[in-house]
Amino acid sequence: MELNAGTPLHWIDTDVLLRLGLAALLGLALGLDRELKGNAAGMRTHGLICFSASVMTVCSIALYHQLGGQEHGMDPLRIFEGAGAFVGIIAAGLIVISKGEVHNLTTAAHIWLATVIGIACGAGQWPLVLVAAIVAVIMMTVLRVVEKRWIEPHAKGQVEES
Repeated sequence: MELNAGTPLHWIDTDVLLRLGLAALLGLALGLDRELKGNAAGMRTHGLICFSASVMTVCSIALYHQLGGQEHGMDPLRIFEGAGAFVGIIAAGLIVISKGEVHNLTTAAHIWLATVIGIACGAGQWPLVLVAAIVAVIMMTVLRVVEKRWIEPHAKGQVEES
C-alpha cells in the first residue's frame, strides 16, 4: 500500500493552532445559546462540529498541496460535499414534528452555521469568520429579544391596541 508522506509533528505551527483553536472556541460559543435554551445540541456538539469541519478543511488543503492536486485534477472544494453530508445527518436527527409543530429547526440550522464557520477557520478566511460570527451572535441574541418583545405578544394576541 502506498501512502502519502506523513507530516512531521514539528510542523504544528501557530497558523494550524489558530485555525483549529479558533474553530473550537467559536463552536463552543455558538453552542452556548442552544445550551442555555436546553437544546439537545449544545456547546459540545457545536464545538465538535465546528472543530471537525476545520480539521477536515486543513487536512484537505494540506493533502491537495502535498499530493500535487493541480497536476492530478484534485478538487479540495469537495470538503463542502462531505461536510454537507455529515451535518445533514445530524441536523435531520434533531428536527422533530410533534402535534403539527416543528421543533429544533433553528438548532439544525445553527449546526450548519457551525460547520461553515469551521470550514472558514480551516481555510484561514478570517474576514469571513469574523462576519459570520458577528451575524450569528446578532441573529441568535438580538433577534431573540425582538421576538420576545414584539413578535410573540402579537402572535398570542397580548398586545394592547393603541
